[in-house]
Amino acid sequence: MVYLFWNKLWNNYLASLCHSLVQYTFLQLFSSFIWCRKFTITQQDLMLISSLLLPCGNLGEISSKIPVQMEEDLLHNWQKKSADHQKLYKQYLHRADKRKVLKLLPDLHEEAFEKIDCLQCANCCKNYSPRFKTPDIKRIAKYLKMKEGDFINTYLFVDSEGDYVLRSKPCPFLGTDNYCTIYEERPSDCHRFPYTDEDVLLKRQPLTQKNSSFCPIVYYVLEKLIALK
Repeated sequence: MVYLFWNKLWNNYLASLCHSLVQYTFLQLFSSFIWCRKFTITQQDLMLISSLLLPCGNLGEISSKIPVQMEEDLLHNWQKKSADHQKLYKQYLHRADKRKVLKLLPDLHEEAFEKIDCLQCANCCKNYSPRFKTPDIKRIAKYLKMKEGDFINTYLFVDSEGDYVLRSKPCPFLGTDNYCTIYEERPSDCHRFPYTDEDVLLKRQPLTQKNSSFCPIVYYVLEKLIALK
């Protein structure tokens, strides 16, 4: 009886030790894989992993072992990554399931803006111009107490596509603190940019790729979409 008791105890110990080693090995491999892929793990993913590895469902133990810098790593050196991934973006945008993408965009759009501070970037305002449509010109000229013709002559010219755009870069309405001095009256293109919550992301693929090269939010959303496909 004593022999059977100790034998059972020893077997249980070996099984527990083996299970722990499997858990540890899996977590090490899993963490390395995540680091290489440069994307994040959702709460749902963690619950699934937890249910597979830990019968007690100890989510905290799992999540504490997964690198906390994964989001930061995704954004580290993002411009080079975006340049390297342009072909991948083109293939994805061409083949993407429109309904699935449009369903995902609102949450990804909000997530991106929570993680990226536009005031630390302002690439769009420093290097590119929105289109100034007639309602934009009327509204902004009124706000600045200028005649529409004077506003156009001072700030705008007609580009090769027939649109009014800014004469100079960076935008003359961009403050030194990267705040927009006409924010409440800004052009509709500025209000909608970077279009990461609209079907423009799919409809105007060349524009999306161009935007991903200078806007970290577009880059972030594309990377997330590709990881979720």
